[in-house]
Amino acid sequence: MINYESFQLDNGLKVIVHEDHSSPMAVLNLLYKVGARDEDPEKTGFAHLFEHLMFGGSKHVDSFDEPLQKVGGDNNAFTSNDITNYYITVPSANLETAFWLESDRMLSLSFDPKVLEVQQSVVIEEFKQRYLNQPYGDVWLKLRPLAYEKHPYRWATIGKDISHIEKATMEDVKGFFHKYYLPNNAVLVVAGDVTVDQVKSLSEKWFSPIVSGESIIRDLPIEPPQKAYKELEVSAEVPVEALHMTFHMPGRAGSRYHTVDLLSDILGRGTSSRLYQELVEEEHLFNSINAHVMGSIDPGLLVIQGKLANGIDPKEGEAAVWKLIDKFKAESLQQEELEKVRNKAISSHVFSEMELLNRAMNLAFAEMLDTAELVNREVDKIEKVSTEGVMAAANQIMTEQNASVLRYYSKR
Repeated sequence: MINYESFQLDNGLKVIVHEDHSSPMAVLNLLYKVGARDEDPEKTGFAHLFEHLMFGGSKHVDSFDEPLQKVGGDNNAFTSNDITNYYITVPSANLETAFWLESDRMLSLSFDPKVLEVQQSVVIEEFKQRYLNQPYGDVWLKLRPLAYEKHPYRWATIGKDISHIEKATMEDVKGFFHKYYLPNNAVLVVAGDVTVDQVKSLSEKWFSPIVSGESIIRDLPIEPPQKAYKELEVSAEVPVEALHMTFHMPGRAGSRYHTVDLLSDILGRGTSSRLYQELVEEEHLFNSINAHVMGSIDPGLLVIQGKLANGIDPKEGEAAVWKLIDKFKAESLQQEELEKVRNKAISSHVFSEMELLNRAMNLAFAEMLDTAELVNREVDKIEKVSTEGVMAAANQIMTEQNASVLRYYSKR
């Protein structure tokens, strides 16, 4: 159970406070409700670009890292298709430094043309190194537009095409910033060796002067139900053949999300899973294979992915996966097998929340979904998953017409 209190500033900024005085540390986590799904299809990669730009200086702060390092702090950020999340860890005695820095870049970036040029170069190089020139790096650049036809999940966080970042103008950047990086489009969580009164005072001092913007009204295209099997074959200079299969599933706030999550664990979490035991250990068709869910806010994907053993064609590997899925759907799931993955899921969740930063992130994400109280309902939702529910999900989701398959061949 994570204890917290919350309040909202007049400019719309939602603030959540989680007190934990077990160590003299504090975390300031600021989640912006903007990700790759909010981008113009012809100007993708902007949310990720801003993750970089936000460290390039702001109105009153030339260097973000330097003053933080002087007070013993650390910081980082990440971007997904749904959110952009910035976090600072600092000795609690120096908490105000974190408020000063984070509020200043919300107030206004420097919009220095040199900073934009540098960060464009950094992102372009990242695009090349991690996605274009790395073995299997382009998998999701190809798999997303195969699985999605309408929804903006059809492009990756890095962007749809490298040219979108190359051509980004200062006007583009300013427009994106002033639309999304607003107090009324953010959730601030302050956790650790702090008090509610202290956080209220600092929030009023540093964030209240920032003017709110227009409310974000999302009218994202809804992905229609997939009605036919999709496939794509590619080849590249990669070590071995690979197989990627996706199945559309409910989003993170959906009532069946945790059921499908545990279904993916039964099939492919760890070396004791069905996929690994049968296709790696027994049949030696794969060197590795796993299953997981994407965890996206809007309806997402259950993913099965694996590297094939030498001499095994991806089509043969895919046929073996379908055979295992059909066998699973034809049987009755035993309570013991569900209990095993349920216990793993619960223990992973509990252990993750031992970290103060994870608690802060989870509170922010839950509040963004609906209410911060969702963090305290997670275990209960996992515990309520039934064998009948898992089997119903498998029969509904893991069908050929709901599948998108990428077979990745090696040129070697």
